[in-house]
Amino acid sequence: MTPFQRVEATSIEETLPAILLRIVSELHDVAYLIERIEPQLLDVGGAGMMASPEAMKVVQGIDLAVQKTRGIAEFIDTIAGAMPEGWTVDLATALSLVKLTEMQKALGGGSFHAHSQPVAKAAGDFDFF
Repeated sequence: MTPFQRVEATSIEETLPAILLRIVSELHDVAYLIERIEPQLLDVGGAGMMASPEAMKVVQGIDLAVQKTRGIAEFIDTIAGAMPEGWTVDLATALSLVKLTEMQKALGGGSFHAHSQPVAKAAGDFDFF
């Protein structure tokens, strides 16, 4: 399966709270991935990087992106927890718009702990797309 292969547009009914919890999991993964950028930038830029106002804005922007991503995840998680379990939606169209196959799988079903980005991937691993 290629990263751009789309899920068939057949009806995929699922409870909205379960879907939202998978989105929360993906958002936490995104926050973690963004958070990992900051120390790498400091390693590459050296100690003098912190003296640059532009570099500081970039580092602060990374921190803000992490905070916002986690905040959105907690917001959605709280809404999902208060939502009736019987509400269902058809995921077919939404999933067909997701470009990354692993993210389609993570959002499309199974456990909400099935992350689309393996956080323990070995250094140097990459996907062709």
